[in-house]
Amino acid sequence: MSGMRVAGNATGMDIDQIVSDLMKAERQPLNKMEQDKTKIEWERDAYRDVNKQFLELDNLALDMKLDRTYQSKEASATGSAVTAEASSNAGEGRYNVEVTQLASAAYNISESKLSADRSEKLDPNDDIGTQFAEWADGGSFTITTSEGEHEFTFDSDDSLNDVLKDISGAGIGVRAFYDESADKVMLERSETGDRVDGDEMSFTGDGAAFLTDTLGLNNERGGADAVFNYGDGDFEITSHDNNYTVNGLDLTFHETGSSTVNVTNNVDGALEKITDFVNKYNEIIEELGEKLNERKNRDYDPLTEDQKDAMEDDEIEKWEEEAKKGLLQGDSVISGALSQMRGSWYNKVENDGAFNHLSQIGIETSSNYRDRGKLEVDEDKLRAALTEDADSVKRLFSNDGEGESKGIVRQIEDTISNTRQSIERKAGKDTSLNQSFTLGREIVNLDGRMLKFQDRLTQIEDRYWAEFGAMEKAIQEMNSQSSYIQQNFMM
Repeated sequence: MSGMRVAGNATGMDIDQIVSDLMKAERQPLNKMEQDKTKIEWERDAYRDVNKQFLELDNLALDMKLDRTYQSKEASATGSAVTAEASSNAGEGRYNVEVTQLASAAYNISESKLSADRSEKLDPNDDIGTQFAEWADGGSFTITTSEGEHEFTFDSDDSLNDVLKDISGAGIGVRAFYDESADKVMLERSETGDRVDGDEMSFTGDGAAFLTDTLGLNNERGGADAVFNYGDGDFEITSHDNNYTVNGLDLTFHETGSSTVNVTNNVDGALEKITDFVNKYNEIIEELGEKLNERKNRDYDPLTEDQKDAMEDDEIEKWEEEAKKGLLQGDSVISGALSQMRGSWYNKVENDGAFNHLSQIGIETSSNYRDRGKLEVDEDKLRAALTEDADSVKRLFSNDGEGESKGIVRQIEDTISNTRQSIERKAGKDTSLNQSFTLGREIVNLDGRMLKFQDRLTQIEDRYWAEFGAMEKAIQEMNSQSSYIQQNFMM
């Protein structure tokens, strides 16, 4: 506000309160615009929540199109020699597996105890130069494995544990350590199997004698491959590791011996995925159906900031709960989407499988009209269909075709995609700029109108203060003249 504000000294009026009351009346249109903006923001957020729900259903729809959902296999093994996991490619049946040899890692261990010829027990944390006089000047050596080679240099003030730690951390697939009880050093390959001809860990360099002579690492035991027979015939397979994948089976070997692996179709896994999808669909149509039929409560407008300041938090929450009712009432895009999805569940799907309608696999629409088209699943019938022909169940849901040959889930995906695009054009998404969607442009328009109206309010308030200021000045002058006249008559 420009100019100086004046108190009502001449009139005795509380001009500040009068102007404040007048401006409250003048602000009413601005309050209405603020409430309109809040309502648009609520509507925008409500639409975005709908899109999030559709996205959740769309994500579940992806599982409904995958072979592994319907062809999931379960493997169990007798005995303790083998455990197994089955991929969707594994054939159902029984498989005999006989493990004749486990895979093992190459290792090299000190030939004798390192403290045997010493007056005091070896201290692996003491300086090498103190523990081993012949290495008072330090040294260097190179270790080569199938994973690479690395040169190590040690000084006289390094400890044995320092050197062994460097070897373990060099990235050449070797674990090195000293065991106090055994009083020996051990170098062990981190990967199992017979991987090279000759030594798996070779030592070279001027300081190689530190490993071979001083630490006695001269008796490497080479790694061994796992060996097993698969099936009833003479079908011997070797593996560098104690696991192997054959015919869709991931086998892990624990000991020598025989096991029988049974592979069955995991009907329960497929049933769970299908019921999860149906339950999410039912949840969405229930919630959106309620939103579409929810009546607006016209007695509750969004609160202004002044109104919120006069209320408690729980009062504000209850008020806004009523004010937000009916934001999506009768929305044609959402109601159209629910209608299309409901129709998809009724449709026949022409395909080469045994099933072309949901009722054949135990999924039907509720007969109660109040359920708004919810689906009901007969789990026994669905389990029987999956057991009989899981591939046909998959085709019913996800057949890749056009028109009547398109799977139910693919039809629903199309509806979700179109609906989400329509909603985004109206309400955008979290990363959208306001100018890029309909409700956002309404917000921008309101912001501009509110800014202009705020400027107008400033001008009006300045005018009120100027008018009251002029009135105060005029009355003050009249009071001065009256006082002057009274003084002259009394003389």
